[in-house]
Amino acid sequence: QVQLVESGGGLVQAGGSLRLSCAASGSIHSDTVMGWYRQAPGKQRELVASITNGGSTKYADSVKGRFTISRDNAKNTVYLQMNSLKPEDTGGYYCNLVLRYILGDRHYWGQGTQVTVSS
Repeated sequence: QVQLVESGGGLVQAGGSLRLSCAASGSIHSDTVMGWYRQAPGKQRELVASITNGGSTKYADSVKGRFTISRDNAKNTVYLQMNSLKPEDTGGYYCNLVLRYILGDRHYWGQGTQVTVSS
C-alpha cells in the first residue's frame, strides 16, 4: 500500500507565499514521478508541477517563475514552494505519485489540501 500525506495549505493574501509538502510511504521503488495538481471549483483537475526521481521538472505555464517543485528522494517527499500567489491559484491541491513499471504506471493521490488566495 502507498499513502500520501499532504500539508501546508491555507489562506494567504495575493502576493504571499505558501509551501506544500507531501510525504509518501509504503512500497515505493526508485522510478517515480511526484507532482502537484490543483482543482478549482467547477473546473477540471490540472497539473501544476511534477518532478522525476532524476530531478527533471515540468510546470504549468501559469505558474512558471512563481512556483518551484523539489523533492527529497531519501524521504520520498515532494515540496511545492508557491510565491507571488494570485487569486486564480485558489483551489484544492492534490499530491500525485506515479510508480513507473514496464507494463504501465500506477497513480496514487493524496487527500488534498486547500489553498485560498484572497485579493
